[in-house]
Amino acid sequence: MGEYSKGLSFYERSFEIRKLILHPNHHDLATSYNNIGNVYSNMGEYSKALSSYERAFEIQKITLPPNHPDLARSYSGIGLVYSNMDEYSKALSSYEQALEMQKNSSPSESS
Repeated sequence: MGEYSKGLSFYERSFEIRKLILHPNHHDLATSYNNIGNVYSNMGEYSKALSSYERAFEIQKITLPPNHPDLARSYSGIGLVYSNMDEYSKALSSYEQALEMQKNSSPSESS
């Protein structure tokens, strides 16, 4: 658990620096939130992970085009956290949204 705590400390420091120099909705802040969420998820602190993932997703919705693959990945990550929290209906909903975005972002197979 100590290595996760150390990693979390580094990610939080990086986030604080980015917050000082970047626009509040800069895509790199979403990356920081995702990194922090990943550590919390690995530590089993799912509510904190979910909060970080949701903040990242909100920034991504503003900074990325609709159906961008990163949005689908975020829905998938949120779904995984809900699954780990035994909130399966929310997990399913997130996974379905991820799948729909993936379908819409993939190039058409018809020629």
